[in-house]
Amino acid sequence: MSDQGRRKLGVLVGVSLAGALLPGITLGAETVDAAFSVLFATVVLAVLTQLILIGPSGRVPLPALLAFGLAGFVQDALIWWLISWLGPKMSDLRVEGLGTILLAALITRATVVLLSQLSPAAETAED
Repeated sequence: MSDQGRRKLGVLVGVSLAGALLPGITLGAETVDAAFSVLFATVVLAVLTQLILIGPSGRVPLPALLAFGLAGFVQDALIWWLISWLGPKMSDLRVEGLGTILLAALITRATVVLLSQLSPAAETAED
């Protein structure tokens, strides 16, 4: 799986976990509404994180990983803040409170970093 694919999968897993675990996120009353809300948040996060790429494209040392993780956390928090504003206008998604936004960003960024670091290292071509 490519680095972009791992990032998108991390965003999908992170949004799903945040929606399931955090009481301040309301996805919708019915299964279809909840699925659409998760899809909406995933698309917004995936598109914006691909446009403004923060993070390595492979394994990096721990200090660099922490720096990229912190910058990505800030980016994800701002995107979740945007989703909290857009959500009620576009779907049944509701995100209530700054604490929920920060926790959702933490969960999302942690899954993206985890999936990018747990994937097999890219093989280098031998000359």
